[in-house]
Amino acid sequence: MKNHTPEEILKLPKLKLAVIGHIEWVTFLKVDQLPLAGEITHAKDCFEEAGGGAAVAAVQMARLINKPVDLITSLGKDTNGEKCYERLTKLGLNLKVAWREKPTRKAISLISKDKERAITVIGERLQPIGSDNLPWSDMKNYDGVFITATDKEGIRLASKAKFIAATPRIGETTISESKVKLDALIGSGLDPGEKINYEELSPKPGIYIATEGALGGIVYPKRDKYKSIKPSLKEIDSYGCGDCFAGAVTTALSAKLTLDQALKIGAYCGAECSTRYGPY
Repeated sequence: MKNHTPEEILKLPKLKLAVIGHIEWVTFLKVDQLPLAGEITHAKDCFEEAGGGAAVAAVQMARLINKPVDLITSLGKDTNGEKCYERLTKLGLNLKVAWREKPTRKAISLISKDKERAITVIGERLQPIGSDNLPWSDMKNYDGVFITATDKEGIRLASKAKFIAATPRIGETTISESKVKLDALIGSGLDPGEKINYEELSPKPGIYIATEGALGGIVYPKRDKYKSIKPSLKEIDSYGCGDCFAGAVTTALSAKLTLDQALKIGAYCGAECSTRYGPY
């Protein structure tokens, strides 16, 4: 299927949206091929950017509604934390930060000319939690919230929003212990870090979308399949594609579009992300 901008994007209202989760400072490297054990390779290009699932999803959501999105997060009181804050503010986000006396997590993302990718993270993933002094009392005012990282109390507080979605990376145990029925659970059906057993989820989300890259994905509980969309330009890098998909689907469902419309917008945004070197 060719990638034409879905008409549904033009119908999206200026919602009040938030993302709750993690940020990291990422170094992107272009290489001919991913290094083998003991091999020294040279990068053809290098740049640094604020990344992480919450950041990527939030920027995508802000672009869809042409309005700032709140990013509720945690950062270390260090240079990388300050750089993340400044960069994401410039990208149109309102950051609400629980500052930690810990280093902000870093990551190194390698992409080869064959579009193979490898990521190494350095340091603890800092996440906002329910006991942090953050605007949890405002949750009831949000049309939609997407979560990439928090604790069970954070999920409970976020559940006051009109629509709540999350990634399985939060952890099956954390989701279950929160006892919150998510409106949507959105994640990769191929990535071991996001793969879950839908039958064992309790409480089960309203829908669970398991993405499968170029194959599209599966929507539970009916196990319906949806198709991917080919990008409008050459594919360059897959970093952030899944997060763009999830953020876009959350935005569309928060706007009360149909599931088919939401999947179409999500597939479009995920595909277009692949045409960029880096997530933005």
